[in-house]
Amino acid sequence: MPELPEIETIVRGLQETIIGKTVKRLQVLDPLITLPKNKVVGKRISAVERMGKYIVFHLNPHGSLIFHLRMSGKIMSGCSAGEIKHSRLVLHLDTGALWFINPRRLGTVEFFEDGFPHALGPDPTTPEFTPRLLQGILAASRSPVKTLIMDQRKISGLGNIYASEALWRAGIDPRRAANSLNTQEASALHRGIVNVLEEAINHMGTTFSDYHTVDGGSGSFQNFLAVYGKDGEACPRCGREIKQITQSGRSTYLCPGCQI
Repeated sequence: MPELPEIETIVRGLQETIIGKTVKRLQVLDPLITLPKNKVVGKRISAVERMGKYIVFHLNPHGSLIFHLRMSGKIMSGCSAGEIKHSRLVLHLDTGALWFINPRRLGTVEFFEDGFPHALGPDPTTPEFTPRLLQGILAASRSPVKTLIMDQRKISGLGNIYASEALWRAGIDPRRAANSLNTQEASALHRGIVNVLEEAINHMGTTFSDYHTVDGGSGSFQNFLAVYGKDGEACPRCGREIKQITQSGRSTYLCPGCQI
């Protein structure tokens, strides 16, 4: 957390408020963050975009600030008294400020002169991500299907919540080898991924504790989750008890009745 829908919500909020603004001052409050202030201060923010789970501030005439929020990072237009001690970076703009709040210090911010430095797979919200493309990705791997679709080098943006939800929608056991899925199953998983991400974006993401929008609001997709975090509850499709298992050190939720 946050995953693609949460990052997309944050980016859309930033696009409405900071594009065209100039960085007047840069406060770096964490020694783990190293940025060339002379290449950031005085630059205008020409665009903000999401790339996978990354937030990219494009600076004019060149250069980018690239944020990765990881487990508990936030970018906020304000900072509460309780969050000040977790503030790692403040961008002072010509109208207000943005705070990078990072309690566990797992989030990162980097400056790059040109290009995007991280290898990412196709974005599942774009036309490039077709059922045929997904089937090719699946066919090339014997890894458990949930592990594979969370690999950012294969598909960008999916995390634990939406991978679990997409696999439930497709009726596929997350432990199955990726290359065991047939054409129909791959198409069902494609629909599950695309639809759950679209719905989650429409609900501004899932808020359990750490994730909030730029202005401090919350998402509401937690009210529509079918299996994630539902250990012991009844499956909304078949009524069997939802189970929690561990895959690659992460919690996975599934229905043993209708995910095969």
